[in-house]
Amino acid sequence: MGLCDRMRGVWRPQGSTGVLRACVAAMLLGLSLSQSAPPQTACPATAPLHLTEVEYQDTAAKDTGLGFMAPLVQSFLHTVQPDPFPEEIILKTINSYPQATSDQELIKEALVYEVGFLVCAAIGVLYIVLMPIVGFFLACCRCCGNCGGRMYQKQTSSIDCRRRTLYWSTLVTTLIILAGNICMFRSNEALKVSVDETPVQLNKTLDNIQTFLTAVPQQIQDVIDESNKTIQEVTRNLDDIGPKLGAEVQRRFTGTLDQALLPVRRLNQETRSISVQLRELNSSLARLQSSMDRVQGNITDVKTRINRTLSKPQCPVCADLKAELQTQTLDIAVTITIPSELQSAVDEVVRINLTARVEEVESFFDSIPQTVADETKDMVRKSKQQLGEVQTQISEISTKIPLTSLTKTSESLSQVHGQINIVTAEVKNYEYIRWGVCVALCCVVLLVVVCNLLGLVLGPLGLTPSADPTKRSCTADCGGTFLVMGAGFSFLFSWLFMIVVVLLFLVGGNVYVLVCRPWNDGQLLKFIDSTNLSTQITQTLGLETKISLSDIYRDCEENKPVWTTLHLNELINLDEVLNVSKYTEQIKKEFENTDIPLSTINLLSPEVKNQLSSFSSKANDLDSSAFTQQINNVSRINLNTTADKLELAATQVDAATGEELRSEASDLRKIQANIESTIIPQLENLNSSVKSLQSMMEEINGTVGEVLRNVGVAQDFLNTNTTQIVKTESMKFLDCQLGYFITYADWAKLAITQEVGRCQPIAGALNSAEIIVCQYVVQSLNAFWCSLGWCLIFFIPSIILSIKLAKYYRRMKRSDVYDEHVVITNIPRAHMKIP
Repeated sequence: MGLCDRMRGVWRPQGSTGVLRACVAAMLLGLSLSQSAPPQTACPATAPLHLTEVEYQDTAAKDTGLGFMAPLVQSFLHTVQPDPFPEEIILKTINSYPQATSDQELIKEALVYEVGFLVCAAIGVLYIVLMPIVGFFLACCRCCGNCGGRMYQKQTSSIDCRRRTLYWSTLVTTLIILAGNICMFRSNEALKVSVDETPVQLNKTLDNIQTFLTAVPQQIQDVIDESNKTIQEVTRNLDDIGPKLGAEVQRRFTGTLDQALLPVRRLNQETRSISVQLRELNSSLARLQSSMDRVQGNITDVKTRINRTLSKPQCPVCADLKAELQTQTLDIAVTITIPSELQSAVDEVVRINLTARVEEVESFFDSIPQTVADETKDMVRKSKQQLGEVQTQISEISTKIPLTSLTKTSESLSQVHGQINIVTAEVKNYEYIRWGVCVALCCVVLLVVVCNLLGLVLGPLGLTPSADPTKRSCTADCGGTFLVMGAGFSFLFSWLFMIVVVLLFLVGGNVYVLVCRPWNDGQLLKFIDSTNLSTQITQTLGLETKISLSDIYRDCEENKPVWTTLHLNELINLDEVLNVSKYTEQIKKEFENTDIPLSTINLLSPEVKNQLSSFSSKANDLDSSAFTQQINNVSRINLNTTADKLELAATQVDAATGEELRSEASDLRKIQANIESTIIPQLENLNSSVKSLQSMMEEINGTVGEVLRNVGVAQDFLNTNTTQIVKTESMKFLDCQLGYFITYADWAKLAITQEVGRCQPIAGALNSAEIIVCQYVVQSLNAFWCSLGWCLIFFIPSIILSIKLAKYYRRMKRSDVYDEHVVITNIPRAHMKIP
């Protein structure tokens, strides 16, 4: 088999003749195409694209245990200040500062807004002023024997009822003060826990913001890095275009070529087997012919001797025997030959060397990857240049998004974080002092409660209602004394505590009204939006749409990405940045302009096909029936019969002649034995070889027909479809590479617009700040002054009731007995002085 003229297979059509030839071949070879063109394989999967996952710390608020106090305080503050957030007053103050301190109209508006707090503060001041004055005058009055200071109690019929009424009223008042005192202790402890928890919550919040500010540039870099990975993957595929694209082209050729080469290999094996069989058959024929020549010589010699003996006159019966023997043949001539044309045809096929033809086709098949690599070098180089430009374009994302501001903010937060750790120790020291002072306040109030309770317990315990007031027990007297002590402590400390209440009320109440309440209902953010801060943010980011903090907070609460929250689409046209079509189109054009010529090879030349056809026709010339007939003729020769007749004749002649006949009969028997032991096995073996050879010849016809048929189909397939296969597989390879970019662009757009920088931590930071300021500090502070004020308010009825009730338990200096509605007053007797 030789190579045909090389025919270039290119991607562009070859003219009307090529098109017509392709159409005709497609109709003729439809079955071959359907078998040899497997379904299009999917592009190799790349590593999954991913962003850095961000984990944030939990900043959920802890319960301070003041749930029952918060609604009470808030309800009171809403009553004190029902007006909405004073945006105009604050804006005027900010805009006219420092002249705002001299603006009478502005001061008047502020005072009108704060009228509720001013009224409450005035009440508190009145309390502060009057309580010590009233206490001072009460003490003086009692010292003068008035205001209950006179140790005399008038006995009436309603004294027991009055005592009981005063007792239960004092008890209820004391319990109310005790409840307020318990609230003081709890709110003080809650404030301590809040202060201790504040640094922890601040650190967690700042850590979350720091993590967010670090994660956004990292995730943007992840998007860019994934583009680099995609470009590297495509670059590697372009570098390996020979093995990858060549392998796909080979895969399309594999089915057809395998169907063609398989019968060629089988024909080559069968032809060589026939050639070997023919050589062995010729060798067997030569050996048989040599053996038969020897036997024939022996037979001829014995036949001559027999004729000579039978011709002797001493043998009267020999004439008849000689006439009978003349009718029998003693020749074993066998003429078995192999047709020379068959041998020549087999030798011609062997000389064709089908193995070399198969190896030549396989070499052509194996050279496809290297041919693809060599023909696409320039295209690969230009495509790599386009990939570099794609990489540069995608890298612009990090420069167009204002990541530097995030970095500066992160550095500032790091400094704040450090300052918090430094200040925390000092805050804890001050907090310990505050906690101690508040505990002292709580203990003083508790002292009043304890005095009242001791009075309420000891008084009734030691009191005998019918006893003379001057003879009351020490227990009852101690009970009354404790009640007076409680009233005294109340007078002594209440006005001082009211100063604390007024100051904390003004601070905590206004912080709640001006900060916490508008913060909770969103008014505070709207107020900030009305300032220039939103404009500054918009100008800093270079946006056209004004961004408000309320919008940012709302979007971040919904955990939207920064792309949506900050309207980054006004800074960067993501569709344009991720639109790599102009580069991919250039790469596609380079592919289309690149020719990959594959040499079309003739699987079998016309000369070889003719030789195979001739070989197939001559294989039918071998006729085993002639061989079988000659073998049967030899097998029917029986020299023992002739020997028997000679031995019978030897008994009828003289001794000498008889001896000769017996000797000749013995020689015939030996020849017959030689024929049976040598000639017959060789003939049988030869007969078997001829039948086997004929069977192989019959098979060779089918093999040659299959070779010519399959090779013809494969040759037409190669001639017609090589160009289209190369073009199709090249387009598939290109589509796979461009598909990587399409996949990346879709993922990158989705990641940037929906995944990068989900800003829930920002809303969480504002919520945490609200929790720290309002729920932790302000709520606990307000609960404390409210509880303390609660106690101080009820100090007033407690003082009155305690002083009145104390007289029913204390020992009187003057007695007064009530007997049957007649009050008898003991008049001192007159004593006569004896000089």
